[in-house]
Amino acid sequence: MSEQTHEPPAGPQSPVARRLIFIGATLLSLASIAFALQIYRTLGLRIYNEQFLAGMVSLAMALVFLTQPMVRGTPRPNVPWYDWILAALSIAIGIHLMIRFPALSENMASRPLDGLTVAFLTVPMVVEAMRRTVGWALTIVVLVFLVYAPLGQYVPGALAGLPVTLPRLAYYLTWDPGSMLGLPVLVAATIVIAFVFFGSLLFASGGSAFFTEIALTLMGRFRGGSAKIAVTASCLFGMISGSAVSNVASVGVLTIPLMRRGGYKAHDAAAIEAVASTGGQLMPPVMGAAAFLMAEFLQVPYKDVAIAAALPSLLYYYALFIQADLLAAKVGATAIDMQEVPPMSQVLKQGWHFVIPFGVLIYSLFWLNWSPEKAALAASGVLIVTGMTLGYGEKKLKFSDIIESLKSTGLISLDLLMITAAAGFIIGVLNTTGLSFSLTLLLVQVGANSLWLLLILAALVSIVLGMGMPTVGVYVLLAALVAPALVKVGLSPMASHMFVLYFGMMSMITPPVALAAFAAASLAGSDPMKTGWTAVKFGWIAYIIPFLFVRAPSLLLEGTMQSVILAVITSLFGVWLICAAFTGYATRVLSTPMRVGFALAGLLLFVPAEAMRYGEWTDVAGFALGIILIGVEFFATRRLRRQAV
Repeated sequence: MSEQTHEPPAGPQSPVARRLIFIGATLLSLASIAFALQIYRTLGLRIYNEQFLAGMVSLAMALVFLTQPMVRGTPRPNVPWYDWILAALSIAIGIHLMIRFPALSENMASRPLDGLTVAFLTVPMVVEAMRRTVGWALTIVVLVFLVYAPLGQYVPGALAGLPVTLPRLAYYLTWDPGSMLGLPVLVAATIVIAFVFFGSLLFASGGSAFFTEIALTLMGRFRGGSAKIAVTASCLFGMISGSAVSNVASVGVLTIPLMRRGGYKAHDAAAIEAVASTGGQLMPPVMGAAAFLMAEFLQVPYKDVAIAAALPSLLYYYALFIQADLLAAKVGATAIDMQEVPPMSQVLKQGWHFVIPFGVLIYSLFWLNWSPEKAALAASGVLIVTGMTLGYGEKKLKFSDIIESLKSTGLISLDLLMITAAAGFIIGVLNTTGLSFSLTLLLVQVGANSLWLLLILAALVSIVLGMGMPTVGVYVLLAALVAPALVKVGLSPMASHMFVLYFGMMSMITPPVALAAFAAASLAGSDPMKTGWTAVKFGWIAYIIPFLFVRAPSLLLEGTMQSVILAVITSLFGVWLICAAFTGYATRVLSTPMRVGFALAGLLLFVPAEAMRYGEWTDVAGFALGIILIGVEFFATRRLRRQAV
């Protein structure tokens, strides 16, 4: 559920290495499931969370050294000797961490030699393992923080840090529960792995084919049906995978060629797919890993995060859907050939049972108030039963598929475990140096003069830090650096964290480094930068709505029923008007003055009444102007059609 592709690494060809990787990856998944189901406690084992996490991180680190080459992307038929040593050392470190954690975690002042030795080995090895899985972008950020810690006392001004020695830093980052073995890696090792396993089972049982064909049957018959299929399918897949890039890679292979055949230009097709795949990270009920982290940071049930994200995410996809539809009318994009569209009755007859696991998931999360990992495992159990007994078409889930899903889940989770472990280093540096307090104070001083300046600065920082980084990594960083300042100036914690998450997520489609847009451009054969800027246009709502929901809680479904309903109605109409302005088409191609008028009317409506003084009057003005403009276009179009006849 990160920004890496969800294809497990191929790994070496050596039979011994392949066997060890299979055992290790399967054990990683099984250990997570056992911990989520509290099997350890049932067996009478009393272990700290940090002992479990130490074992998970060390096993994941060993698997990274066995599967990922030192130079990313280069083939290697065999594991080199130095990676065998690093893998063995990872396991040894994990065993020592698990055994000695209760004693050594309480000796921060004395720092025993064995604990200090393990610390000086662990920190660079975790950073190297993360570099091999996610590249240099996040690695450089982590290194900057690690370098800042001992040198921060020499930084002039408000960002000066407390004096920290290297031994104290290494020991704290490794052994303190608030650092490497803290909250981020706990979420990854339990909740995220459970949902990745659910997703792997869904794909293995034919669920991917079912959702693709559902999207095809629902949208294929309409104008621009290929783009609407992309939006629908990418939304469904994206909320399961939580990864924009892997979603583009898996769904875009089908949808981008469909859009090209339907009449869309290459950069438009790629941009639609990139924006649709990116939004899945915020689409309830199954959101990306960052949403689970948000729930833990805020200390609220996950369902509260899902409810708050519901309306903004629906408006996000509504805006994209409307633009795809209007663009289809503008460029003459056709419907899908009916021969390619399967009958709905046939699709539902074969795959109706895939609804049951999702029903169990939603019921467990929102009504039974189960933990997310327990709900995901319950849904997985139901999916195993239905997949093995009913299947999809000729495909039925076999026992070997379950074992393969456990293995692939372990391998897919490696990057996320490394990201969250390294993110713990950042949190540790912020705590030991006092930088988090200094930065929050600095941003609060900015916000005291102008809240909007603080929000704009926070948005820019979120996008810049997010470029080239996985959403999970950038969210942890922003949740520690920026969100506290937004809370301090009076914004609600939910709105503050949702704000930074949105802008961190939009780095996936914002040039100059837009990973999802560039991945889609490679599939479409379009110019990457042109695709990126087109994606910004299609995803415009995600750059505006965070500024609105921090001032208007109704967009997060907070407040009175009347304010929420009013916000929904005005937002839907306002979004349609703005989409028409961006696309340049309503009932016909719009002139420049009409596009400006549509954009103005849409903005007046889109801004919730509670977000500004006299907001009710801006809604009335926007509604009136929108009706007038639509009327003008409607009658002008009808007149032109009569003249053509």
